[in-house]
Amino acid sequence: MKLKLIWILAIMLGFVFSCEEERKSETSENTKEEFTEDFDYNVEQFADIKVLRYQIPGWENLSLKEQKLVYYLTQAGLSGRDIMWNMNYRHNLKIRKALENVYANYDGDKSTDDWSAFETYMKRVWFSSGIHHHYSNDKIKPGFSSDYLKKLLNDTTVTLDNEAFDVIFNDKDAKKVNLTKGVDNVLMSAVNFYGPDVTTADVETFYGNMTSPNPDKPLSYGLNSQLVKENGVLKERVYKSGGLYGAAIDEIIKWLELAQDVAENEAQGNALGLLIDYYKTGDLQTWDDYNVAWTAATEGNIDYINSFIEVYNDPVGYRGSYESIVQIKDFDMSEKMAVLSENAQWFEDNSPLMEEHKKDSVVGVTYKVVNVAGEAGDASPSTPIGVNLPNANWIRAAVGSKSVSLGNIIEAYNNAGSSGRLKEFVHDDEEYELEEKYGQVGDKLHTALHEVIGHASGQLNPGVGETKQTLKKYASTLEEGRADLVGLYYLYTPKLQELGLVDDWKSVGKAAYDGYIRNGLMTQLIRLKIGDDVEEAHMVNRQWVSAWAYEQGMEDNVIEKVTRDGKTYFNITNYEKLHAIFGRLLKETQRIKSEGDFKAVEALVEGYGVKVDQAIHAEVLERNKQFTSAPYSGFVNPVLVAEKDDNGEITSIKVTQPETFDGQMLRYSKDYGFLPSEN
Repeated sequence: MKLKLIWILAIMLGFVFSCEEERKSETSENTKEEFTEDFDYNVEQFADIKVLRYQIPGWENLSLKEQKLVYYLTQAGLSGRDIMWNMNYRHNLKIRKALENVYANYDGDKSTDDWSAFETYMKRVWFSSGIHHHYSNDKIKPGFSSDYLKKLLNDTTVTLDNEAFDVIFNDKDAKKVNLTKGVDNVLMSAVNFYGPDVTTADVETFYGNMTSPNPDKPLSYGLNSQLVKENGVLKERVYKSGGLYGAAIDEIIKWLELAQDVAENEAQGNALGLLIDYYKTGDLQTWDDYNVAWTAATEGNIDYINSFIEVYNDPVGYRGSYESIVQIKDFDMSEKMAVLSENAQWFEDNSPLMEEHKKDSVVGVTYKVVNVAGEAGDASPSTPIGVNLPNANWIRAAVGSKSVSLGNIIEAYNNAGSSGRLKEFVHDDEEYELEEKYGQVGDKLHTALHEVIGHASGQLNPGVGETKQTLKKYASTLEEGRADLVGLYYLYTPKLQELGLVDDWKSVGKAAYDGYIRNGLMTQLIRLKIGDDVEEAHMVNRQWVSAWAYEQGMEDNVIEKVTRDGKTYFNITNYEKLHAIFGRLLKETQRIKSEGDFKAVEALVEGYGVKVDQAIHAEVLERNKQFTSAPYSGFVNPVLVAEKDDNGEITSIKVTQPETFDGQMLRYSKDYGFLPSEN
């Protein structure tokens, strides 16, 4: 489970194989050597997107063998890039290839508004890995006409079939993921996990008839396949070598095998071997074996995430999106923060959960602060800031989990410039000063507590199925909200100061509470259009947590709604009582998960997390007009350049930075475009 960049507003508001292919990747993109002093984090801004860069601290301290491992893992990750594009929507690859050909080859008038709109659309599609917005899931509307696109295609002799052309402009497949209550969520979602005639009932029936060989260790059915109907019969198309996405998967395997040859230790090498076997076979038991081995492989300076993992893009929570993150351990910060995992049992024992929902033994929780060296798939360009894996509840309980915070990503966000929004939305000077002084510390600790303690806490009641079966489309937002609540509950406790993590626990807690409520009830709304419901799982959970807490505290005015000069503010008047409210909601969310209470999660999410106060939304959008900084941010990746001797052996690997967003996107399509347009 990953903490997707849902905290960027809080931060903004205070809160690659043959030698020929290697050479091609090294030389086809304009780059500059990475530097640390006066580093320029900003690349460009367009529409609602800001593109940033990040550095790789400590790269020079790695051995050549370790650098090779990172290099091979990043190449493996990028080799699967096209998979994510195809997963997001069935026409994405053909649309991307057509638009890129126009973008690269058009030599007509580029001073017009139409061309400017085309450029912006191209960049938005790159950023979202498809024609649907990366966060809202709405289809991106082009700012140019269909006649203009026809002219561009004709002028560059590029072809695009009628269906793919028309869908850019019509209302078909309007939502990538549609979680609206009362509709067939599978049928109405454009995401390419299911055939066009597969329904939610089909999915539930198909997997409801499956039984794992060991019910105590349920397999992740559906995780690595597309479910389609052939002659009216449901059938899985498995992602594997020789199967669906096989051309890209074979490239991934090639690089993983090179990575295995330079593994840091036996455990890491064995885990990589199992991942390779999984890609070759598509066997879900091998997937579990891999996750057990990967979770236990905690030694070494390099780690990675690679495969079909998070299920947020599946409206019913079965299918994993392809993603890759390659990580280098931040030794200093990891040592400082290891205290959280070392005290995981204390946090579990002292949580407000019902006793039967607490774990008697929290095992194998490891936490590291890492520096990202490369990302791909669902992790790029829009990236998480924290990750806790594996997702299988039985592996978490029996073996443990790995939690990481992406330190250099957070550092880049914090140093990319302030939007100035904070002063507009804080209630008073005291709130502003708390955020300025303690906000970043609170954000980092909340991420750590969310990932390390939150996702590792609690247990299901005996006999209760996996949450994707019991809580269905609400499983993701319930889990993210539950982990958020664990973090919120412990952010306002003296234990953090006792552990040496903060100097003033009350001030850090107050700043964190202020930022969460301000974001959950107001500032995250700048991401939505008037009239829209909240749909993205993390946004939904922040609203239902905040709105439920606001309602629960109304009698005692715990969170005061203030109107001043025609503007709305939310002011926390009693942090101790809000802490208790968060504890009660944490207890209830764990009960819902432990018991698989669908009616309760439906009432919680639909009642507090989906609908928007339209008056406040309109006001927030009006107040936000004065700010030019985009509400969403993402990243280009550093370019790892392998230098070789006359025998083709790698002698060193340099880190360089891409100069432009479009340069990197075009190079990626050229060097890692392993899938045909139809899949």
